[in-house]
Amino acid sequence: MQVCLKDTSGQITLSSLPLLVTILSQMTHAKQQLIQAEQTALKLFTELVETGYIKPGITEKELNTSIFELARERYGIDKYWHKRIVRAGANTLLPYDENPQDLVLQEDDILFLDFGPILEDWEADLGRTYVIGNDAMKLKMMHDVEDAWHKCKAYFESQPDITGAQYYEYISAFAKAYNWEFGGPIAGHLIGHFPHEKLDTEDMTNYIHPDNHVAMRAPDANGNPRDWILEIHFVDRKLEIGGFFEQLLT
Repeated sequence: MQVCLKDTSGQITLSSLPLLVTILSQMTHAKQQLIQAEQTALKLFTELVETGYIKPGITEKELNTSIFELARERYGIDKYWHKRIVRAGANTLLPYDENPQDLVLQEDDILFLDFGPILEDWEADLGRTYVIGNDAMKLKMMHDVEDAWHKCKAYFESQPDITGAQYYEYISAFAKAYNWEFGGPIAGHLIGHFPHEKLDTEDMTNYIHPDNHVAMRAPDANGNPRDWILEIHFVDRKLEIGGFFEQLLT
């Protein structure tokens, strides 16, 4: 199997330095915790591959249950902030909100995982695509979603004032460069301490979405920086395959 993660005057004064140091310390702590949570999730995904959990003949539900048990036994993970997703075959075409029928992994198949574990009250959100067999188009899909993620991140870094809508437009159009279609109604979302700001599905400012016209680097309601997840979901509806890659953007 090929398994190809200042004060209001604008001046920093001596009196404001203690507050500045505290804010910077808190920011660093938050970032460190998010990164650590993601690294633990990456270890889990790596172990899944190395120990042969991903194999033909089992159902998506069975693999999902096996991952849950491994995460609890090896990493102490027993809470998730969103539903655990294992999608194979034609189900890889479907975005997060769908709840398709349970498919069996085939000898020549493509699948993706999307898990949101909570580690010491910090959220991770990780998505990866895997291929069973050697199908060239499935392997291309697996590699393309990862490559596109890194290129879209580089674009984000070059656009300091980009809004969620502008970023979604760029990402969805970028899929065409790989001869795929973008498969998701969003391309990412906020992430943070659990429970973080509720991701109200009616409030598009929480998402990388066509209706989010707020700058992504704008602070939250308390003036704190916001952290984002970037997710790439490419599909080919004719071939009935999709690929997914997701991790911390900021």
